Amino acid sequence: MNRRTRLLLSIGIPVLLVIVVAGAFLWQQHAAGSGVKQSQPVSGTLEPQCTALTKSGTPSTQNLTSMSLALDWTPNTNHTGIYVALAQHWYQVEGIDLRLLPYSASVSPDVLVSTGKADVGVSSTEGIVADAAVGQPVVSIAAIIQHNTSALVTLASSGLTRPRDLDGKIYGAFGAPYETAVVSEIIKHDGGTGQFNSVTLDVDAMQALESHRIDFAWVFEGWEVIQAQREGYKLNVFPIINYGIPDYYTPNLITSPTEIQQKPELLRKFMLATACGYEYARAHPKESAQMLLDQNANGTFPDPGLVFASQNFLSPRYADPGRKWGLQDASAWHGYPQFMLNSNGVDDASGKPIHSLNLDALYTNQFLPWGS
Repeated sequence: MNRRTRLLLSIGIPVLLVIVVAGAFLWQQHAAGSGVKQSQPVSGTLEPQCTALTKSGTPSTQNLTSMSLALDWTPNTNHTGIYVALAQHWYQVEGIDLRLLPYSASVSPDVLVSTGKADVGVSSTEGIVADAAVGQPVVSIAAIIQHNTSALVTLASSGLTRPRDLDGKIYGAFGAPYETAVVSEIIKHDGGTGQFNSVTLDVDAMQALESHRIDFAWVFEGWEVIQAQREGYKLNVFPIINYGIPDYYTPNLITSPTEIQQKPELLRKFMLATACGYEYARAHPKESAQMLLDQNANGTFPDPGLVFASQNFLSPRYADPGRKWGLQDASAWHGYPQFMLNSNGVDDASGKPIHSLNLDALYTNQFLPWGS
């Protein structure tokens, strides 16, 4: 090799390396700026079924089975496990092309699922009981959060420091037939008479509370309470299961009896990816919150800090330590639903209260990867 060749190589190789490194950096910047969603590596302890899922390699995008999931609200931390599974391509690994149907105020996820317009959806125990009562049954296939995290709240400045103080006050209702019984029971459990005034809201409950249109509201601790605190509002919080209301699941993942009969294997694959998404979110609040943010359009969350704070609250509450995500117990499906039935909180299709249902038909654990 002559001196000229050595000189050219000594100059050319470093320059080539610089070009390659710079090109890779610029490509990453372009991907980030153009909205390309980058999946994050999975680390930490997962269930064996989930570990196998993460090691499946890059999934094929061909020959996927289309599946639709109807959301119950705008994206939030109740949905994080779903977005984690999307970000990690676990639905594709299971052969599923999952499409999320955005929340619509004009049609509930329950209706979409029961009529076959969605394969699965996000609902609540109250909705599932009401669906059965009117002859449009859906089935809960997983509990997203193991224990109820809703509460009655008042402004700290109101002087209403415990539930019995709510006698004679104004409650901001959302129009469900079971609300009066639940709120009354909470007040009576604390020594009050259970008598209060109710107005059905056409605005956000926290807005109505903060503007003093109402005295108290029923909200979720994992979102509205944290959001109010971040906005500088101090609240008195009365968790409903601390005041005589049986613990129950909300939200829930639902499907239809027809889907169960016709597509059981598809549901098992869907639940494997989804369960692993929530198991990951249990162990990795920060990373899973970032995936929720990244998987949604810019502007979906005006306060990204709320997402991280909410995720820190919910991740340890998806399931108790030592318990796998999603499992449902008979006690939860007989306690609160029977309370609703006993208190005239459930109407049939003609608008008349009913007092009995086959509560065991409202849920199943059969599609969870860890069974019952």
